[in-house]
Amino acid sequence: MELPLRYIITVSELTQEIKETLETRFSDVWVEGEVSNLRIPPSGHIYFTLKDDFSQIRGVLFKMRARTLRFLPEDGLHVICRGRVSLYEKRGEYQLILEEIEPKGIGALQLAFQQMKDRLEKEGFFDPNRKKPLPLLPKAIGIVTSPTGAAIRDMIQIIQRRFENMQILLYPVRVQGEGASREIAQGVKYFNKVKNVDVIIVGRGGGSLEDLWPFNEEVLAKAIFHSKIPVVSAVGHETDYTISDFVADVRAPTPSAAAELVVKEKRELKKNLSYLTNRLESQMLQFVQEWRSDLSFLRRRLVDPKKRIEDYFLRVDDLLNRAQRYLFWAIKGKKERNQYLRERLLLQHPGQRIRNLRTSILDAWDRLEKHMKYSLEFERERTRGIWGKLASLSPLAILERGYSITRKLPSMEILRDIVQVKPGDQVEVKLHRGTLFCNIGRTHES
Repeated sequence: MELPLRYIITVSELTQEIKETLETRFSDVWVEGEVSNLRIPPSGHIYFTLKDDFSQIRGVLFKMRARTLRFLPEDGLHVICRGRVSLYEKRGEYQLILEEIEPKGIGALQLAFQQMKDRLEKEGFFDPNRKKPLPLLPKAIGIVTSPTGAAIRDMIQIIQRRFENMQILLYPVRVQGEGASREIAQGVKYFNKVKNVDVIIVGRGGGSLEDLWPFNEEVLAKAIFHSKIPVVSAVGHETDYTISDFVADVRAPTPSAAAELVVKEKRELKKNLSYLTNRLESQMLQFVQEWRSDLSFLRRRLVDPKKRIEDYFLRVDDLLNRAQRYLFWAIKGKKERNQYLRERLLLQHPGQRIRNLRTSILDAWDRLEKHMKYSLEFERERTRGIWGKLASLSPLAILERGYSITRKLPSMEILRDIVQVKPGDQVEVKLHRGTLFCNIGRTHES
C-alpha cells in the first residue's frame, strides 16, 4: 500500500502565510472596545489590551502616532480605534497596529481638555489665592493675539474710546494651528521679561474647539501661571471656556469685554477724581477749622512763661514748707516711738522685772495677810455663832438643866415608854455629870 504524499511546511512558513493573510484581509479596520492593561515604557510607545465582554486583542500605538493624540488613553476608557491587524512572529501573537484612537461618546479634544483641566487643578494652577488684581489705571497694555483678526481691532477701538492716548503694545502671534500655543506663551514671557506693560490680554475671537485649542495647551498655561504681570484671558465667546481662562488672573467673556475690564472710562475717572477732590477739599477745610478751634483753645490755655515760672516758685516753696512740716512731725513721731520703745525695753529688763515682781509679791503678801486675818476673824465670829446655836441644841445642855437619858441594858435602847421595861431589868441613866446603873423594882404608868 502506498502512503499519500504529504506537504510539510515549517512553523515559520505557516506563521508567514498567516501574517500575510491577516495583513491582506484586515489592512484597515475600525475596532471598538475598552482599554485595559495600559502601559507606556520609556520608548514612548503605548501598549494596551482592547477588550469587550467576550474577547480581547492586543494593540500598540507607536511613538510617532502617539504624539498626535490630543488626550492620553487610560484604563477603562471606551475607544474606537483604526489600524491594521498584524502578527508578531516571535510569539505567534496577532495584534492591532493602530493609526488613530478616539474616545467613544466624547470628542478627543473634549476629553483632552477635561484631562488637562483636572491635572492642572490638582497642581494648583487655578488657585484663587495666587491670582493678582488688575491695576486701577495701567500706563501700558500688552496684547498677545493675531494682528489681522477682528479681536485686536475691537480691543484697540474700545480702549481708545474709553481712554484716548492709552499706550497699547501688540505681540503678534498665530492663534490657531500647530505651534500657536508656543507663540502665545512666548508673548506672555516677552512682556514679563521687558516689563514695559502693566497688564496683559491674551485672546482671540470665537471658533470651534479645535480652533481654540492653542489656549488649552500646557505650555501656555505654565506661561500664564508664572507671569508676574496680571493676565486677562479673553478667548472666544461668553460660552467658550479654555484652560487659559482658569489659569489667568481674570477671565473676560470676550476680547471686547477684556478691553473694558482693563481700562476705565476717562470721563468716569475724571468724574470720580472731581468727586474725590471735592471731598478732600471739604475734609481739609473741616480739618483746618478743627485745628483752628484747637489752636484757639490752646492759645487761651497758654500762660505767660514768666508767670508760670513764678507759679512754679510758689509751688516749690509750698512743697518745701510742707516737706519741712512733714519731716518735723515725722521726726517727732519717731522720737516718741523710740522713747516708748525704750521704756518698754527698760520694763522688759530682767533686773527691773525682778524688782517689779518683788514689789508685786510683797504687795500680794500684804494683801494676803490682811485677807487671811479678815477671813479668820470672820470665820471665828461665824463659828462662835454656830457654836452657840449648837450649844443651845445639844443634849448636854438639856442634861445640865436636870434632865437625863435612860437606856435599857444591854441593848442600849433609849427608853421613852414604861412598856419598854419590866421589873428586874437593868437600865443606864445618863446625867449631866456621870452615869447611874439601876435595876427596875416596879413600874407606874402616869
